[in-house]
Amino acid sequence: MHETSLGETLRDYLTGESIEATTYEDLRQALARLLVEGLGYPAERVVPRLAVRFPVDDGEYCRTVDLTVTAPDGSPLMLVFFCPGQVNTFARESLAAARLMTGGPAPLVAVSDLRDAALYAVADGTQLASGMRALPRHADIDHLAAAHPVPPMDDTRRAAEQRILYAYSEFLKRCCDESVCLL
Repeated sequence: MHETSLGETLRDYLTGESIEATTYEDLRQALARLLVEGLGYPAERVVPRLAVRFPVDDGEYCRTVDLTVTAPDGSPLMLVFFCPGQVNTFARESLAAARLMTGGPAPLVAVSDLRDAALYAVADGTQLASGMRALPRHADIDHLAAAHPVPPMDDTRRAAEQRILYAYSEFLKRCCDESVCLL
């Protein structure tokens, strides 16, 4: 099922802003609520809808990150993606996004469909945990992120990660009417 607009708005859990309701937005909102109310993250350290931006051809490409858990200084510690399908099939594009994140790279990335989850170390792509308990508690995030530092990327590696993220994201957009898919 592709993400489509429901022609309504809903109130964003983290910001209070009115945002477009889509087939998956209520699930993203539930994921944000889980991080704050279930796992103890301060709401101000969970930022919705940050963009990973990079040049493509003569323009700029943008891929939206569902949720970004930040350190007190604002740097990204963990990107969190909602996925409408098997979480392991979203691992590679999520790792690329975490490696390219402005202010990053983020040391951790999590993918969840709210029934399952996977947590990955961004440096080498190792799956650290699976199941809904894979989403780390706020009390553990700083230590976990520090245990998995990401070395700087050279230009060749950065270009490869950009191509990977672009290819995965564009594949999702092109499989249906681009005016409907809301990446």
